[in-house]
Amino acid sequence: MTPWIRKLHKWVGLIIGLQFVIWTASGLLMSVLDSASVDNRHHLAPPTQVSAWPQSAMSPATVVARESRPVRSIETHWLAQTPVYRLSDGKSSWLADIQHGSPVPVTSADVTSIAVRDYAGDGRAGIPELMSENTWEVRGHTGPIWRVAFSDDDGTTLYVSGQDGQILERRNDTWRVFDFAMMLHFMDYTRQQDFNNPIIIAAGAGGLWLALSGIWLFFASFRLGEFIPPRWRRRQELRVFGADGSNLRSVDARAGDTVFLALGRNGLQLPSNCGGGQSCGLCVVRVRGHAPPPTSSDRMHIDASRLRSGYRLACSLPVTSSAQVEVAGGAALWTERVATVVSVTPVTPFLREFVLAPEVPLGPEFQPGAYLQVHVPGYCLQRSDLDHPEHHRPDWSNLNLPESLVCKEPVRRSYSLSLPTDKAGGNVTLLARFSPGRQDRKRQPAGKGSSYLYALKPGDRVCFSGPFGDFAIKPGGREKVFIGGGAGMAPLRAMVHALLEAGATERIHFWYGARNLREAPYIDEMEALARTHRNFSWHLVLSEAAEHGSGLITGLVHEATHERLLQTHPDLTSCEFYLCGPPAMLAATRTLLENLGIAEEHISFDDFKI
Repeated sequence: MTPWIRKLHKWVGLIIGLQFVIWTASGLLMSVLDSASVDNRHHLAPPTQVSAWPQSAMSPATVVARESRPVRSIETHWLAQTPVYRLSDGKSSWLADIQHGSPVPVTSADVTSIAVRDYAGDGRAGIPELMSENTWEVRGHTGPIWRVAFSDDDGTTLYVSGQDGQILERRNDTWRVFDFAMMLHFMDYTRQQDFNNPIIIAAGAGGLWLALSGIWLFFASFRLGEFIPPRWRRRQELRVFGADGSNLRSVDARAGDTVFLALGRNGLQLPSNCGGGQSCGLCVVRVRGHAPPPTSSDRMHIDASRLRSGYRLACSLPVTSSAQVEVAGGAALWTERVATVVSVTPVTPFLREFVLAPEVPLGPEFQPGAYLQVHVPGYCLQRSDLDHPEHHRPDWSNLNLPESLVCKEPVRRSYSLSLPTDKAGGNVTLLARFSPGRQDRKRQPAGKGSSYLYALKPGDRVCFSGPFGDFAIKPGGREKVFIGGGAGMAPLRAMVHALLEAGATERIHFWYGARNLREAPYIDEMEALARTHRNFSWHLVLSEAAEHGSGLITGLVHEATHERLLQTHPDLTSCEFYLCGPPAMLAATRTLLENLGIAEEHISFDDFKI
């Protein structure tokens, strides 16, 4: 449950965080605006001397007696310079003549006189306008309303009641700014100034959930031992074995450390793209003996059968006592290899092949499906350092990249072998996709690993560790179905080449998805292999409508594979499936195979962990 809470916490935090910024900004704006200007008091004329009430006026009782509608109140009133009675029935008001009790209308001339007498400023009153409907500047008022605009720099506007000639509101530009800020602050976008509106209630509930989930994540992410200085914790022995059972070494650990942290302190750097943040799932180890219950991160990244076998993420596996773990990669964990860049080949606008010549010959452990961890040093590159051929310039010109690409600290990034090393003359062949980061105004930086690789030139030196991973061709002659997309071409291509070079006779299908022909790598190579080897078939699936043409398969790669192969296959239980590609494609394909009833042990996949 914790990963889902963490994901929801992130997105709810973004939404509520933006609203907190709006609350703070709008509150600050309202506090700095001058209250006298907001209320238009600086343009309010001082009260004038009221004339004496005429002695000849009809008595109030007589006026009320002559009215045909009920009267709840009556009071003396002045309409401009004219004495009148103001009557009200509780819902509306009207004026009556003091001599005859007849109704007195509020005329345009009266409104002009009232507005001019109320206003003190340099502006001139415009022609009064009887409004056909009320606007948000006079919300809360009913009945006919006159609007009088003044020609000053403040945009002063007076609103006069058409029933009794009273000044209803005094508005200006400062008030309008204040009112807009108040709308944002109250989150009442109907401008009714309702502090109990549903949106602000939802925001408050979201803020409460954010606080509670943050407390949950705090206790779920931190252990008490992390708050105790290392020298006060008990020492524990952590014995490390290879996947083949060989005893690699023993390291000292402190109670409360994770296995990932303990190994890293002793120079055994497990594969990781997230630095031990429980999000990439690369640092898988197998616990010898009794394994602790899997965490939510374990369940997210490791399938059920491997969990039952004791596999756990090293970054979420605490050291509570002396323990034994098995790690994949063996001595490669602390071995750093150096290679020289032989060639850099742009395969598509954003897929590039790198051939590296290692200084020390590679061993048999460098098998198709394995991946390396390239050691990316700190760097500061200019955008011009990312060279690309002329026919790819239109694609790159559309990227909103910064002028400088910076990696402040060394990191490691994982890349799969895209060709068997024996077929590459003992060299390492990698296929890397350039990650431009987010391209909107809140841009995330470009990928640190891909930026480093795309700036390499022949003759440059590269450090790497590995190989790692358990994505490999299974022994036996079962029919094989490869499904991939994007940079997932790399390990699948290496596997296909290895099978065909070894003389495999089983049926081999390769389904690959791309957006368009321009982004599909190695098309000619795969078509040549299909012509040469009768047991191999190559199928390119394109998703962009603009690329749909005669002979092209369109749609999403997993859907096309299902429609054209899987749903008509006579015996899917005799097939093995190898998957690699972007996370969404991989998740959709795994769900498809699960729904088709394919056994877990017949599905192998390489998750890019991004």
